[in-house]
Amino acid sequence: MTCIIIVHNGETFLDEAIASVQRQSFEDWKLIVVDDGSSDASREIARRHAAADHRIRLMQHADRGNHGMSATRNLGLSDSRGDYVGFLDADDIWEPAKLEEQLGVLAQHPEAAMVYGRTLIWHSWRGRGGGEDFYYDLGVPANRLHAPPLLFRELVRNRYQTPTTCNALIRRSVIEEVGGFENSFLAMFEDQAFFAKVLLRFPVFVSDRSWARYRQHAGSASAILAAAGADEDERIRFLLWLRRFVSRERGMTATESRWVAANLAALSGRRWMRHSRRRLEGLRRRSW
Repeated sequence: MTCIIIVHNGETFLDEAIASVQRQSFEDWKLIVVDDGSSDASREIARRHAAADHRIRLMQHADRGNHGMSATRNLGLSDSRGDYVGFLDADDIWEPAKLEEQLGVLAQHPEAAMVYGRTLIWHSWRGRGGGEDFYYDLGVPANRLHAPPLLFRELVRNRYQTPTTCNALIRRSVIEEVGGFENSFLAMFEDQAFFAKVLLRFPVFVSDRSWARYRQHAGSASAILAAAGADEDERIRFLLWLRRFVSRERGMTATESRWVAANLAALSGRRWMRHSRRRLEGLRRRSW
């Protein structure tokens, strides 16, 4: 099986992410660390690990540039081997039994395209004062297989934890069938677009086990975009893509269409209010 870590200027946490793969109780894996145009020591860290462990390989884009999360994961997928693929971002970690337990689930449920469980929202890595860790509700009964489109609809509703890249283990044949990640999503909602394609078409097993820690810090891609006020714009773009995708695949049901329309209306309203406040502040400053 293949593990893929993507990294862009992730020298702070990359050692820890790689070590969490090396600590897996299941040891027959290949790890591809894919650099997305880093300007820090990320590539050197990956090379050091690759020199010490034959199961690890560093990849880069041909131009060594920055192409975004989707294209970088797809580059790793182009060199993946085996029947299963697991993803890990450079600032997150896997629990030691992740691969062994998830492979066991997929062996017991050959009809499942993917398995995922609970993801720890990880604040305590900072130590005392870092905040309390927690889990989001899964939103569906755990430890069972769910046929489409139930989990797809939960993803659209965005009320509970849906699959996370650090938590899921996916059959490589399924990734190939859905066409991998959407390259147009560079740094946000790239995971949701990918999982939407899987959940719309395939049964997925949901577990109550916790297999990954999702590190919370101000330097993460999602935190940076949220701080810049771009998260709502990106979600609007994702929902517009989703509506086009589902209509092309099989046509949205009336319920799904209402969910998407309601989300778009709410997000567009908040975006209008935010832009109006900015214009008002600009007028006030010029009036002085």
